[in-house]
Amino acid sequence: MSYEMIAIVMFSSMMLMLMTGQRVFGAIGFVGALAGVLLWGTGGVDIPFTSAMKLMKWYPLLTLPMFIFMGYILSESRIADDLYRMFHVWMGPVKGGLAIGTIGLMVLISAMNGLSVAGMAIGATIALPELLRRGYDKIMVTGVIQAGSSLGILVPPSVVLVLYAMIARQPVGQLWLAGVLPGLMMATLFIIYIYVRCRVQPELGPVLAVEERNVSLSEKLRLLRAGILPLMIFAIMMVPFVKGWTSLVESSAVGAMSALLAAIVKGRMTRKVFEVSVRQTLAISCMFMWIILAALAFGAIFDGLGAVKAIDSLFTEKLGLSPWMILIMMQLSFIVMGTFLDDTAMLVIVAPLYVPLVDALGFNLIWYGVLYTITTQIAYMTPPFGYNLFLMRAMAPPQIGLIDIYRSIIPFVFVMTVALSLVMIFPQIALWLPGYIYGN
Repeated sequence: MSYEMIAIVMFSSMMLMLMTGQRVFGAIGFVGALAGVLLWGTGGVDIPFTSAMKLMKWYPLLTLPMFIFMGYILSESRIADDLYRMFHVWMGPVKGGLAIGTIGLMVLISAMNGLSVAGMAIGATIALPELLRRGYDKIMVTGVIQAGSSLGILVPPSVVLVLYAMIARQPVGQLWLAGVLPGLMMATLFIIYIYVRCRVQPELGPVLAVEERNVSLSEKLRLLRAGILPLMIFAIMMVPFVKGWTSLVESSAVGAMSALLAAIVKGRMTRKVFEVSVRQTLAISCMFMWIILAALAFGAIFDGLGAVKAIDSLFTEKLGLSPWMILIMMQLSFIVMGTFLDDTAMLVIVAPLYVPLVDALGFNLIWYGVLYTITTQIAYMTPPFGYNLFLMRAMAPPQIGLIDIYRSIIPFVFVMTVALSLVMIFPQIALWLPGYIYGN
């Protein structure tokens, strides 16, 4: 059997196991380890084992539980409630202002947490009921919550970009900086869309009632300080790292400690908050750890076959495709996979193939990490089986049906596609900031 056929059998076996409902890390790791034994005998076990040992010695891995813990402390201590109240008061007089404020809330939540699921949970439980109660169109605001929550995997400290950095062996700091401008650009495009549409159709996003807007200046300033808190935590964590005063691991520890102290100072650090945060941190960190181990084991076997070179030769020599055509095909494959997989599963499944191939085609892997992240955001919300669609259905109130959720996301998917196209056409949107900070 040729190496190309072995690679196809491995990939097909993995996909088949995933469709039977097996856990992602179990399916990927099992296929990789079994292929190693069948191809090279008992010595083949050393290949995934060596990859696992390299991971265990990778010091930046310690950042993962730190950032997850920081996000859960800030979320469970209900600091997000204060943030929404701030946007509620300051943006209420604008048509569609509460929806615009919700996007702002999601950006801050992303900077606090780094996980899209957390943004979705906070948006659906805090913002959505308030928007509906004030007469906002249910279809539009449902799309706002889903689109805004997707920013969590692009705006630093994105846990997904940390995972990509581990698998692609790229600097986490540069990837985070690469995600800043595209993330803010996408949030700005969302805000422009909401503002223009609510100006054209005022009934979709009515202004706040006069009695609700009648808040004293002192109260407005107090609420503004609530919004500054997560920005201060983000600055305390990121500025020393960008300046080179601390390492990435040290910065993650500073962020986690700052969040803990903020919750204590505000009087919201209860035993329950701490216990839930620790349990969730342990659960998610272990999940990511197993997935990374499985992906590295599978990737080591896949790369050992020379499958990447064979596929590169197939696309560029036999099919005659240009590097850009291959790249677009990769992005389209993410859209398809996103209908039944989450971002982590998509990454670990295709990373052994895509990351070396992107490098061989001459593209920047930092830039590609941002492209991957934006594409998975779009895939999350693409009907009929987008991951975020069903997550939203589970959290939404009864009056919002699945058809409403499908309709709500169409304009936002279009906006995200525009953002993806801009980053592809103008790579410096992603690469300028890390190049400026790191001087390369």
